[in-house]
Amino acid sequence: MKIETITATRFTHSTNTVRDSDGHGHPGPESQTTSALLTITCEDGSAGHVICRPDEVREALLERYVRPNLVGQDPLCTEALWYKVYKWQRLSGGQLSDRTLNAVDLALWDLKGKLCGQPVWKLLGGARPKILAYGSTMCGDDLEDGLATPADYARFAEWMVRTRGYKAVKLHGWMPPMPGAPDPKKDYAACAAVREAVGPDVPLMLDPHHFYSRTDTLWLARKLATLDFRWMEEPMEEASMSSYIWLRQRSDLPILGPETMTGKHWTRAEWVRHDACDIVRAGVADMGGITPAMKAANMAESFHMSCEMHGTGAGNLAVALAIHNTSFYERGLLHPFIDYDTPKAYQNRIDDEMDAEGYVHGRDTPGLGQDLNLDYIAAHAV
Repeated sequence: MKIETITATRFTHSTNTVRDSDGHGHPGPESQTTSALLTITCEDGSAGHVICRPDEVREALLERYVRPNLVGQDPLCTEALWYKVYKWQRLSGGQLSDRTLNAVDLALWDLKGKLCGQPVWKLLGGARPKILAYGSTMCGDDLEDGLATPADYARFAEWMVRTRGYKAVKLHGWMPPMPGAPDPKKDYAACAAVREAVGPDVPLMLDPHHFYSRTDTLWLARKLATLDFRWMEEPMEEASMSSYIWLRQRSDLPILGPETMTGKHWTRAEWVRHDACDIVRAGVADMGGITPAMKAANMAESFHMSCEMHGTGAGNLAVALAIHNTSFYERGLLHPFIDYDTPKAYQNRIDDEMDAEGYVHGRDTPGLGQDLNLDYIAAHAV
């Protein structure tokens, strides 16, 4: 069996999420946006799919870096194929990003699962059939009854825990360009309000402003430790690993990282080696796919460290179900004005349906477990 074609189909669909000037998502009026379907097809018609951003699978990228390395190859050899594409990053002039690597790797794993007749989470190891999700909020905003005040966060967190069934909550604080942001004291006020609302036993986490100073970060970390927060992630620029070493030496709060720093599993190994984090962060989109994310998780396990997956979606869910050393699946981003559980127009159902007890279950269908409406995508192709 050989790979025969690799195509990207751009299509339109509606969204009620808008981006601010710094790129953060917030609820907004319904509008049209464009996504892409990457499809890798074999000679017999078997196909792997993944939804991604159109710029991640531009035709020039597919033609220059992806097709020459994949067409005619055995689709089951995901390790070899990931390396064949990855090694082109060095001389791509920055064109071949980890996001493109991720899209290709996810489509390959979806195809591999379908060819084998098995779900990807089982092919990766199948450590568990279900995992608890934490509710991950959107960033703070200035919307009335949205996430504009600490009381808003508290009210929403109480709904997530008491009504929806989440067993843990992560806050994203206020980010620029919101008025007054960033402000570590306001971030702390929201965290304190949420802790009071949900009680002492619900695990809480914070993803604050990503460019705080050392002193602001240390102040916030010490305050969160008094609230018994489970972790804080990416409060400073992650290129400065020494700043995280400095922080860990001065705070009792567990630090999760690195989140978005480039370098895949190699960077995460360096952070572990230099005691820059207490918990390893990995995510398929941040690292270039399932293949390197699994390497990071296995490395972390060797040091008795947890590896928490960054972001929602079928790829991260597959890894979280495949490994022992993780505690939650990140589900979101959530907001009082967003109905996360309603499928998008191109989905027959969402990738990560959650039961009343807060668990997301692995599906037994072959591949990544996506249920895409391919007829809709074809009808709305552009």
